[in-house]
Amino acid sequence: MTDISIGTTAPDFDLPRDGGGRISLRDFRGKPLVLFFYPKDDTTGCTAESLAFTALADEFEKAGAGVIGMSPDSVKCHDRFIKKHNLTVVLASDEEKTTLEAYGVWKQKTMYGRNFMGVERTTFLVREDGTIGTIWQKVKVPGHAEIVLAAVQNLSR
Repeated sequence: MTDISIGTTAPDFDLPRDGGGRISLRDFRGKPLVLFFYPKDDTTGCTAESLAFTALADEFEKAGAGVIGMSPDSVKCHDRFIKKHNLTVVLASDEEKTTLEAYGVWKQKTMYGRNFMGVERTTFLVREDGTIGTIWQKVKVPGHAEIVLAAVQNLSR
């Protein structure tokens, strides 16, 4: 696992995305990028988070920022999730968990006394120069997308 902190270079990635094709960090050179990592498609918190980013998609676009959600779910699963909830955010699939590990979000978790590996809900704001600008760890979903949007809008001031 790489030690990711504010000011470090964001780990590169090139992953399959919803709808087919691929998406990479390079696609966003010269503009801010919001990367939100979430545990699983179509669960309560992950659905709420994806819907919140979708609701603000036009505002992120006006601010010049891209938005990508990422989980270890397959592209097929992402496609069903998008269709079911009319999502407009890009969803990247990291079934191999290489990007999740590079960003330090694939962690040991505990629920009901059981230990398992999973995604810790985390959001990164990658600046135009490819460095990490802000990190939100152990994200609580209500109001989070609005906080991230404010941070993006402050970049352009």
